[in-house]
Amino acid sequence: MVREIVKDPARLTQRADYAGVEDLETARDLLDTLAAHRDDCVGMAANMIGVNRRVIVFENDGADMVMFNPEIVKASGPYEAEEGCLSLSGARRTRRWQTIKVRYQNELFQTRLKTFTGWTAEIIQHEIDHCEGILI
Repeated sequence: MVREIVKDPARLTQRADYAGVEDLETARDLLDTLAAHRDDCVGMAANMIGVNRRVIVFENDGADMVMFNPEIVKASGPYEAEEGCLSLSGARRTRRWQTIKVRYQNELFQTRLKTFTGWTAEIIQHEIDHCEGILI
């Protein structure tokens, strides 16, 4: 189900709780909402649709990917980026990493470890910031 986008900074700056099997529907809603905003958005976190759980979705090489409880365990290659956000107006400068290694759980709640680079790494970092209650 496509959900309304939260724009309230007070809600967006709360650190998200860990996700569990009960959050599979949240992931489906995130994917539907991302698809509905495809022209403006390449990734979303659950708090953007009003659910304070550590769930993110993002475009990864032309396909959408879901991560539950993502955390960056290694990062290299710092750079400055300018990003926008569906929950905020305008664009802002922020520091990102060119390469990141992420530990997360897939839809079966199996723990995975994967390295991402470039644009995909930037999207993931932005969404993990949402999980941490960090706004750009």
